[in-house]
Amino acid sequence: MTAKASIIENNFPIIIVGTGFSGIAMAVMLQRAGINSYTLLEKAEDIGGTWRDNTYPGAACDVPSHLYSFSFEPKTDWSRAFSPQQEIKSYLDHCVDKYQIREKIRFGCEVTGATFNESQGLWTVSFKEKGKTKKLLARAFILGNGALSTPADPDIKGLKNFKGDMFHSARWNHDVDLAGKKVAVVGTGASAIQIVPEIAKTVGQLTLFQRTAPWVLPKPDRYMTAVEKRLFALVPSSRWLHRAYIYWRNEAVATGFVVDPRLMKGLEFIGRLYLRHVVKDTVLREKLAPKFTIGCKRILMSNTYYQALTQANAHVITDGIDAITAKGIKTRDGVEHEVDAIVLATGFMVTNYLSRLTIKGLQGADLNTTMTEQREHYLGITVADFPNMFLMMGPNTGLGHNSMVFMIEAQARYIVQCIQAIRDKQLNYLDVRKNVQAEYSQDIQQRLQKSVWASGCQSWYLSADGHNGAAWPGFTWQYWLATRRLDLNAYHQVYAAVSDVEVVTA
Repeated sequence: MTAKASIIENNFPIIIVGTGFSGIAMAVMLQRAGINSYTLLEKAEDIGGTWRDNTYPGAACDVPSHLYSFSFEPKTDWSRAFSPQQEIKSYLDHCVDKYQIREKIRFGCEVTGATFNESQGLWTVSFKEKGKTKKLLARAFILGNGALSTPADPDIKGLKNFKGDMFHSARWNHDVDLAGKKVAVVGTGASAIQIVPEIAKTVGQLTLFQRTAPWVLPKPDRYMTAVEKRLFALVPSSRWLHRAYIYWRNEAVATGFVVDPRLMKGLEFIGRLYLRHVVKDTVLREKLAPKFTIGCKRILMSNTYYQALTQANAHVITDGIDAITAKGIKTRDGVEHEVDAIVLATGFMVTNYLSRLTIKGLQGADLNTTMTEQREHYLGITVADFPNMFLMMGPNTGLGHNSMVFMIEAQARYIVQCIQAIRDKQLNYLDVRKNVQAEYSQDIQQRLQKSVWASGCQSWYLSADGHNGAAWPGFTWQYWLATRRLDLNAYHQVYAAVSDVEVVTA
């Protein structure tokens, strides 16, 4: 047997980082393609990604349950139209066990970096396990850790000065009892609007520090009826139609996001009407009134957020935070707000979520430098000079209107095609052509200039200099079409010299 032939006959080692929706989808897609030589590296001791980490009070999804789930593993008995965190986590556990993925996971392994060997076409993946640095070799290296994996601490002076309890919403400290205490919440994003109504029920005083008032719409949430659950179980087509209805309803909203932001005026009218209906106090209403085009920042949904802020124990501070003190939070007007606990609902490192990893590609190219300076990619999946490396939920694949699970599945299918091409054509590696990448990235940025995200607000979609490296500037069906078929002409296809082939297993 020749060395080239042994690539096919032996295992084709694949490393997948993370066990959230991305990692699980990738593992299932590989299995369905008959590829089982993969290993998942998970830094925690359990699966679930963001749905494992975010256990704060009120944690739930803002995409309907029947769409925020895998198309290949439908669930007929979701309890609510919008699922709570615990139910989504249980669903992911079910998927891992049904597809026998758990045995492929190495828990407690935090990936720190990777280096590509051009002559061998192999990635050396470095990770920490039980305090020791270890390495694995892989033909394909898939980053499924996602942009919502690293909490973002706010850039506020004195974070370490506070003497009370302080924690990020994604690292909720369940040992701290907030009942009867004076609690500050910093931030008004998707986590905050779920946390505030829940803790407001028991805290003595709730002080919300708001930099920007978000757009909040009523959430069409409800319990799913027994009749619906039974119908979905007995008549699969009804479940499919329900999912399709949700998908195309959400997809229609993208018209305002990426075609003509003026079409968002209808949603703005609903948002203002909702605010006026709930908040009767004109001073508070003015504080909570958004001052930007809806959709420029993430649209939030809640039936209890505004209501909680109208209660006697709730206060909204908009003066801006100057510093964290030993006793609380000092605002720019010189007032010190004394509190017992601080919740940092300040989101995640979305635009630079890979910054904690040291990844070296061809000729020592550094991924962080490439992504922060050149800021180019292809389909949000591949990056030139980083062969056989694939991103999931990568740059410019984020959404403001539909389910990321749909995007994740499209990416996983595309990556499987890449891996099959490397294996079947006996390639050393695939590397996206720089001219193809540049043309694609330029087109993405040009399209984004016409989108709602370019309407003037500062959001997590944008970097400090205004570059949008997060959002997908189109309909999700367009992304599905773009990733449906692998175009090998977009890639350098590099064959291995027979003497250079080395077969390894993960």
